[in-house]
Amino acid sequence: MEIAIIIIVVILIAIVYYNNLVRKRNQVENAFSSIDVMLKKRFDLIPNLVEVVKQYTNYEESALTKITELRQIALASGKTENRAEIDREIAASVRGMMIQVENYPDLKANQNYLNLQKTWTESEEQIAAARRAFNSNATVYNNAIMTFPGNLFAGMFSFKHQALLETPAEERVNLNARNLFNS
Repeated sequence: MEIAIIIIVVILIAIVYYNNLVRKRNQVENAFSSIDVMLKKRFDLIPNLVEVVKQYTNYEESALTKITELRQIALASGKTENRAEIDREIAASVRGMMIQVENYPDLKANQNYLNLQKTWTESEEQIAAARRAFNSNATVYNNAIMTFPGNLFAGMFSFKHQALLETPAEERVNLNARNLFNS
């Protein structure tokens, strides 16, 4: 009788830990989906931004084409690992385009461009917030699968470590505003 009670208690503990780990993993996946939604919103801005810039500038056509092509690749790539790299390339290309706009006073004063620029900035802030939420959920999940006794159940049920999203080294460099305006 005592062995049966011990087995039942162990099974109940396993069920509780398993369900807890599943909930945490689902929170991580939900947070990642939020990032995807924000990226899609940003990708939807690109054609409008490119079109407005084309109308007012002689900005390098190949750069605008590259931004558009990267957007298509990102939308087609689904949830692949290289999507983060494509996202970084798009962000860098658009940042470069926005900096070059300083040379076009008519464009800087255009209401459509100003609205797009504001929306782009808001999207970037939302993406950053979604990334922070993802990293927070991933940390909670990783802690649950790495600490005792969760690590025992995580190993039994094949729960895997979730990598955190990191800022690339080139984006961590402190920018010199003087250099931006003198380019």
